[in-house]
Amino acid sequence: MTVAEENVLAQESFEVLARHALRVEEAPWLEFVNGKPVSKVRWGGTRGRIIEWLTRLCLRTAPGNWLFAAQGLHVGSCHRGNARPDGVLAPLDTFVGQGEWADPAGVLMVVEVTSYDEDTDRRDRVEKPRAYAETGIPVHLLIDRDTCEVKVHSQADGVRYEQVVTVPYGKTVELPEPVGIELETEPLKNWVR
Repeated sequence: MTVAEENVLAQESFEVLARHALRVEEAPWLEFVNGKPVSKVRWGGTRGRIIEWLTRLCLRTAPGNWLFAAQGLHVGSCHRGNARPDGVLAPLDTFVGQGEWADPAGVLMVVEVTSYDEDTDRRDRVEKPRAYAETGIPVHLLIDRDTCEVKVHSQADGVRYEQVVTVPYGKTVELPEPVGIELETEPLKNWVR
């Protein structure tokens, strides 16, 4: 084989690997919620901007905490499920050394931003709040881009959240302790279709 042929073969191999890496990068995240495997569309763009906005707000109001983007958690009864919330508010060192799927101890709040895929209603509005309540996560914030509402779930009883406060975008809502942040939702109006 000549040097030119080896270069062509190397280039072709690289292109195959690059295409494969691109597909892996764009592949959905997998979760296992309420006994079922589900896929979650990777986010960027608008959903990423919403998480960035929340991260800045959390950092200003509680500098010892961080809103971790897409940190995998063991969830559900007996922590037999795996979910990847869009955001997980916890003290800075909570997940050090834990890897992709972490113990939810120390988590203060999980954040989900609805996607526009077909199973959003079942997954984001029903299954995940139940799994997070079973896990005992104190606050679950759902930013619902379909209804232009924010839902704050709190007072987990091990089965469900006993308190759910729903406000339309533009209103202020309190994220209860242990979060303790007043959330002005007006900016969310900029990030809907």
